[in-house]
Amino acid sequence: VIRAKAVSAKEVDSGNDIYGNPIKRIQYEIKQIKMFKGPDKDIEFIYTAPSTAVCGRLLDTGGKKEYLIAGKSEGNGKMHITLCDLVSTWDSLTPTQKKSLNQRYQMGCECKISRCLSIPCFVSSSDECLWTDWAMEKNNVDGRQAKHYACIKRSDGSCAWYRGMAPPKQEFLDIEDP
Repeated sequence: VIRAKAVSAKEVDSGNDIYGNPIKRIQYEIKQIKMFKGPDKDIEFIYTAPSTAVCGRLLDTGGKKEYLIAGKSEGNGKMHITLCDLVSTWDSLTPTQKKSLNQRYQMGCECKISRCLSIPCFVSSSDECLWTDWAMEKNNVDGRQAKHYACIKRSDGSCAWYRGMAPPKQEFLDIEDP
């Protein structure tokens, strides 16, 4: 998970398919601003399919737009992204999301987020947070919980949604009250 700018793009060969035809990829050269989670080495290049029709992601290469990118790292300065990976412009993130990247999301690494696709839905253990944006906000994956809450582990070992800019000792959202 990185914060980065794309500075250039070019089409490159990425081996051959099972029929011997060349596989094309877009290689974005990036300027990494911050590594939130990943290898010790900076990411220099991001690879993706050449169009959204084959699950590629298009990035602005003007060097002005900053992105939050979560993809698959090879650990050698290369990352791969598809339409299924998180790629958001930095400016579109809420203050809570930006702060949580630096502090709170790490506190929830031992928690499990369970998707609620339709009401009613339930958690099966205390180490789960029930994510209801999809069910409560008309199939919205970028709803209120995603923008303003973080699932973190509490001192008693249970997990709960936390909202706020103060240290996480108050204002938990119970699993019964999404």
